[in-house]
Amino acid sequence: MIDHSDIEIRDCVSLEDFAHCLELQREVWHWADLDLLPLRSFVVAHKIEGQVIGAFDTSGQLIGFCLAVPALHGKEVYLHSHMLAVLPEYRQHGIGQCLKWEQRRNALARGICLIEWTFDPFELKNARFNLEKLGVIVRRYVPNQYGISSSPLHRGLPTDRLVAEWWLDSPRVVALAKGETLPRGEISQRISLPLDLAETGSAHGQPLADFQLTLRQQFQEAFAKGLAVIGFEDSETEGTYLLGR
Repeated sequence: MIDHSDIEIRDCVSLEDFAHCLELQREVWHWADLDLLPLRSFVVAHKIEGQVIGAFDTSGQLIGFCLAVPALHGKEVYLHSHMLAVLPEYRQHGIGQCLKWEQRRNALARGICLIEWTFDPFELKNARFNLEKLGVIVRRYVPNQYGISSSPLHRGLPTDRLVAEWWLDSPRVVALAKGETLPRGEISQRISLPLDLAETGSAHGQPLADFQLTLRQQFQEAFAKGLAVIGFEDSETEGTYLLGR
């Protein structure tokens, strides 16, 4: 396990910092140049009071970053967290979690109580992280949000996304920030996916493209009934989204 005292979490402020963020995208997602967020986007995010927060090792190398921009729901100001990336060799060491909690600290210091972002419902490690480690809730499913991506990680499928709502001063998030157990209400519905879908290219006997349509319908119907995703649990073979009110 990496000693977090050896990792510096700080704002990215220089063109050199932003250039390293650009290159780290390429290393993490293997995108074509067309899909990379350009350097000027990081510059603009910093200039308009968004967040470009980096994690640096003892040599000063950028090993992860998160990027967020200001956004509006009507007159309500929130942050849209567009990107979180950590180098492969530094994953599973809590670096992403350190970046997210710094995002929260920074946002609350400015009176901002909501950060949103999207994630792939097939990426079960991300789902577990978002729901169980950070305490987000999910009430929206967006079909093919970004179009077909050049990243092999997206398998040539439509980029369907769940929208994470991170209410920074909610009881569930405050409890997790204190190291306490995540408070959870009554579970009304479960939506399960096999853990090995990335390796097998199928799920519950269906090709991934067909299963994605099934999954899309399940989430959209649940959200239309007023349910929200409020947790995530694992078994030896499946990951399960837990929905309640």
